[in-house]
Amino acid sequence: MTRITADWISHPATRAVMAMLEEAGHQAFFVGGCVRNALLDEPVADIDISTDARPEKVAELAEAVGLKPVPTGIEHGTVTVVSDHIPHEVTTFRKDVETDGRRAVVAYSDRVEEDAHRRDFTMNALYARADGEVVDPLGGMPDLDARRVRFIDDPGERIREDFLRILRFFRFHAHYGDPEGGLDPEGLAACAAHLEGIDTLSRERIGAELLKLLAAPDPGPSVAAMERAGVLARVLPGASITVLLPLVHLEGQVQAPIDPVRRLAALGGEDVKERLRLSKDRARRVVLLREAAAGIAGAAELGYRHGETDGRDAILLRAAMMGTPLPEELDAELALGAAAEFPVSAKDLMPAYEGPALGEKLKALEAAWIASGFTLDRDTLLA
Repeated sequence: MTRITADWISHPATRAVMAMLEEAGHQAFFVGGCVRNALLDEPVADIDISTDARPEKVAELAEAVGLKPVPTGIEHGTVTVVSDHIPHEVTTFRKDVETDGRRAVVAYSDRVEEDAHRRDFTMNALYARADGEVVDPLGGMPDLDARRVRFIDDPGERIREDFLRILRFFRFHAHYGDPEGGLDPEGLAACAAHLEGIDTLSRERIGAELLKLLAAPDPGPSVAAMERAGVLARVLPGASITVLLPLVHLEGQVQAPIDPVRRLAALGGEDVKERLRLSKDRARRVVLLREAAAGIAGAAELGYRHGETDGRDAILLRAAMMGTPLPEELDAELALGAAAEFPVSAKDLMPAYEGPALGEKLKALEAAWIASGFTLDRDTLLA
């Protein structure tokens, strides 16, 4: 018998939610990511609970024992029960009645087996009782032990229920799969066979899923598989893994924190902002990093113009693009530039210079100051 032992499962707040359901005669199981991650000894961020109690009953029971029910997804059968400030997403067992590749019409169920069959991957169809005993309706434990991301039942059917599962397949492999074992061949073939379904998805969902994939410790093998299957070109025309793979290697060398936007800049691609519906800040950073990496400014100048973080990212990206080593004093140069303050202002040059001439003179003095290693002072520059 496999049993989960973790701090979150024994927390009094969480035990109170499970007891609320079970003492009323209902089934209650932890499910999905919290079970999967606990078994993999990885952090658990969200606590999901699956039950045969209907949403209205869940809310009624929560109020009766002094917990706070929030109808966060009532139309999907989900009530968030807040216990001691900890949210628990409680969802009624469901089975799919009809799907169109983007959303599903579901009916409530009384059987955990039916609930399991509507999930995406076997490793996500693992349940656990309040005492941590694992319940495995579909035989997902061997897949989890092997770190094998495998669709439940027929891969094509699962994908047609929600075409975003194509991207989730690669994302889950990047985070939880065995990099040496490769991707499940049946799942990979099904993804390649249903590429046109990606076009029916909202760009916001595609962008969010791709950024989650790029946030994996090493997304390289998964993105390479995406490229070979034609998925990457469908999501982001013109994108390539050519720069991403050496970038991830360089990130490891300098222990750079994982940044999916930096990695997105490495992929390239056309019209990234609109294709992925990026926020203004993320789109700005992608453009900034690409342009800075393609330029010739050194680390100190990039630190001065863009700060240490974006300056370092631009240098990493450039080294990956050019196949060159990183500067030996990278951190020192970035810090030097980031701390530097140009000592000349426009009013120092007026009225001798005005209009475009003023701008050109400031630009020339700034270039000389940067070339000096930020050593020239105001008086020397003005002289």
